[in-house]
Amino acid sequence: MTDFKGILFRIGDALMEAVFPTTCLVCEKLFPPPQKDYSGEDLREIAYQKVMAPFLCPTCLPGFSPAVSPICSKCGIMFKNRYGEDRVCNDCLMTPKRFRMARSFGVYETEGTFGTAIRRLKYNEETQLARPFQKLLLSAFLRHWDKREIDLLMPVPLHIKRFRERGFNQAYLLFRHWHRIAEASDIDLSDIQIERSALFKIRPTPPQASLKGRERRENVKDAFKVRKPDKIKGKRILLVDDIYTTGGTVNECTKELLKNGAEYIDILTLGRRML
Repeated sequence: MTDFKGILFRIGDALMEAVFPTTCLVCEKLFPPPQKDYSGEDLREIAYQKVMAPFLCPTCLPGFSPAVSPICSKCGIMFKNRYGEDRVCNDCLMTPKRFRMARSFGVYETEGTFGTAIRRLKYNEETQLARPFQKLLLSAFLRHWDKREIDLLMPVPLHIKRFRERGFNQAYLLFRHWHRIAEASDIDLSDIQIERSALFKIRPTPPQASLKGRERRENVKDAFKVRKPDKIKGKRILLVDDIYTTGGTVNECTKELLKNGAEYIDILTLGRRML
């Protein structure tokens, strides 16, 4: 019966490909899709190439570097010297962060296809990329956290004007189906709740990408407010965003959440820019 189901799945895939050819979501070229693997997978050890292969062509697929040790045990930045153990970086020693720790799935490079794919989700409405991205981000979460350490999942909020322009918050898309994905792999995340309305952005700010370190911090200073303190009081929160650069945005969010009674804040992003 299993073999028969597999044959039916492959026939269905072939018919779909004949009607809807696969287009690379980075370079937009048509390419033959990889053969799907219907076997189980360990979310903690999931491979970037396997998850992204149905969405990126073979030319674009290799443009990725994982965020791996040795890293800063606080902010998660990779050290250029690839030897030694995790330790606190100079920036975190000189400018202590308010959050407990930050981790990322991969290295964000402007010219790399991983970085390009993140921007296409964010600015080009390629929301199909949220499907593989949230699986990759869940993998990073399961590697770096015990699920019992977190009570709430929260996205870094957009200002209402930016949300209406874009039509979605890309940070929320990165984890909205985590419970369903985890359940399919027999992982129970039912004790972790999603909270989207407790923290909001009270004023619009210029894009952080156009600014430098100190300007980024000033740009988002006091830009976030907690609307429902009862939702976050005493909670251990995982704050999710697409990219970590200087940490200015997540640090401001953390300040506001802690001020309103959160126990601690951890940060998880898809990409980590190397400074």
